[in-house]
Amino acid sequence: MSEISTAPSPQLFFETINAFQKSAALKAAIDLGLFAAIGNTPSTAAEIATLCQCPQRGIRILADNLTILGFLTKEGASYTLTPSSAVFLVESSPAYMGDAVKFLFAPGLTEAFTDLASTIRRGRLHTTEEGTTAADHPAWVEFARAMGPMMAPTSQGAAELVPLDPARDTRVLDISASHGAYGIAVALKNPRAHLVALDWEAVLAVTEENAQAAGIADRFSKIIGDAFTVDLGSDYDVVLVPNFLHHFNTEDCTRFLKRAHAALRPGGKVVIVEFVPNADRVSPPPAASFSLVMLGTTPEGDAYTFAEYQQMLTAAGFRDAEFHPLPPTAQSAVIAVA
Repeated sequence: MSEISTAPSPQLFFETINAFQKSAALKAAIDLGLFAAIGNTPSTAAEIATLCQCPQRGIRILADNLTILGFLTKEGASYTLTPSSAVFLVESSPAYMGDAVKFLFAPGLTEAFTDLASTIRRGRLHTTEEGTTAADHPAWVEFARAMGPMMAPTSQGAAELVPLDPARDTRVLDISASHGAYGIAVALKNPRAHLVALDWEAVLAVTEENAQAAGIADRFSKIIGDAFTVDLGSDYDVVLVPNFLHHFNTEDCTRFLKRAHAALRPGGKVVIVEFVPNADRVSPPPAASFSLVMLGTTPEGDAYTFAEYQQMLTAAGFRDAEFHPLPPTAQSAVIAVA
């Protein structure tokens, strides 16, 4: 059998170097309300243009591009939403994710990647020294408001992994609580759990709003400040650490985990939710590629493997670390016992 050769192709180069056009097209569709304009009814470019109050040419080109990308289907002259677009990109949907573009397209994030080579050469960020880890960084208020709906599957999956004793009052600490989705999910599953949310003051205003909306205001309190220095309290049954440790180096992660260990009651659990790549650091792609986000936006952050989390947790005094994927998301939970 002859060996099959693959001819060199520039296709990947052009797809990657022009990838910003894809995100720009999606953002434009969200900004214009194109997905809501189509709704449940197959629509022509002229019909969509009327509802979006735009000239037809631009809407037709945009809708064709979104079809190529897989956000729409096209039959004849009519466009239809895909099932995923209907669920995640129509504003009336409970799972709407369109608001996430406000955070993901914020200048503080996008500008971090305009000169990534400079960051790599210098070994530090080319924008600010602390990046998104700076105290009271304004991006986190936008993150809290925009990203909460996206966290529902992950937070509910994580809550299932840490059932609490229903026979007594329990305490849960949510580190870098943000939208509060993780702590709220645990509190809703455990009616005798009291949730303590830690974050910056402006962010906690959003957390508190969400806790009130979820009906747990009487079981909610907050700690304002830096998770590395503020008094965390004690006697917690669970310390939630969602999407926090990836901002820091392993030494700082271990230092924080020692604080979490001290705040837990004996036998309490720490629940880390993160993008956790395999040992090869290139798979699975959604988790492995997150390290690039940390390269561009934090001084020393990274996407850590389970083995690295095991080492940090052991050094901090934890035992029995477990790894739990959280499908259908790209994140996983690492749980250990104090």
